[in-house]
Amino acid sequence: MSGRTNFWIRWRVRVGYPVGIAAFWFARPQIDWLICGVAIALVGLLLRGYAAGHLRKHKQLATSGPYAFTRNPLYFGSILLALGFCVASHSAISTILLAVYLAVFYPVVIRRERTELEALYGSAFVEYALRVPAFWPRFSPAMPSTEQFSWALYRQNREYEAAVGVLVAIGILVTLMLWQR
Repeated sequence: MSGRTNFWIRWRVRVGYPVGIAAFWFARPQIDWLICGVAIALVGLLLRGYAAGHLRKHKQLATSGPYAFTRNPLYFGSILLALGFCVASHSAISTILLAVYLAVFYPVVIRRERTELEALYGSAFVEYALRVPAFWPRFSPAMPSTEQFSWALYRQNREYEAAVGVLVAIGILVTLMLWQR
């Protein structure tokens, strides 16, 4: 991994906290926008959960479930979560902040993961990458699979933390909405 890539990976979380705080600061939630945003965020949360239930990190190349449609369902779900927040926040400034953050950091992280997975799984990953798009999902699965969603993997991958984060974000947005009246 290059020094430049390491820089972006290291700073992703450090920059994420102030961006998140600023996004809440500029949020102007209204009930209709909040409901729409929460619905979008829930789709993202469900996708992330579904992906986590198929992910055996560093043990097996994930190709089942949502991984048969996109190589990065966790990131795609995160984008839906961010989109949901943007809609719920009803703020152009919050939307711009999150869009810039995601545009700067996600491509670097996705490229780094591709390099790591190719090193770990070799030709199996290369073949998979030829059949499954990196981000925007296919309309049909690239390959059949008999693997099922696993609650044990969901828990092992600690994806419940994303659900807690969404609940906290919704709570903050509702509080802001009531406070700004």
